[in-house]
Amino acid sequence: MRIREPKTTALIFASGKMVCTGAKSEAQSKLAARKYARIIQKLGFPAKFKDFKIQNIVGSCDVKFPIRLEGLAYSHGAFSSYEPELFPGLIYRMKQPKIVLLIFVSGKIVLTGAKVRDETYTAFENIYPVLTEFRKNQQWYIIFKSRSKVVLQGSSCYCKY
Repeated sequence: MRIREPKTTALIFASGKMVCTGAKSEAQSKLAARKYARIIQKLGFPAKFKDFKIQNIVGSCDVKFPIRLEGLAYSHGAFSSYEPELFPGLIYRMKQPKIVLLIFVSGKIVLTGAKVRDETYTAFENIYPVLTEFRKNQQWYIIFKSRSKVVLQGSSCYCKY
């Protein structure tokens, strides 16, 4: 079932349990779950809103620099899984807090598995110094030079000056 506000999707099971996904905050998730329960009641089922709990929080961010995933995987092998032929990101399983991070060469990070919001912030604070250690150096090459402009190409973008 889906509702427009807050924009969420619910999986509703015959056991009476429900999983609500897609909310942007804990408060929106609770509001959506209440709305789904109300809709089910209006359909004539003896539904009750109880035992609400956040099971998984997913967050994402961009560190704004490219990352050497091979180096990170090698030096943090106990926590990392990196198989670029199967998936382009490095999977980093942090022990404390117990969070899984998907780290991409682009510098984009996805954090998942948190039960409370602060766990995602703590996980990011723990991983950021590690990411800066494996920051890729930008290498620029002059492609051609004319009287009016020089075109430069880097490892991650294309710029005109």
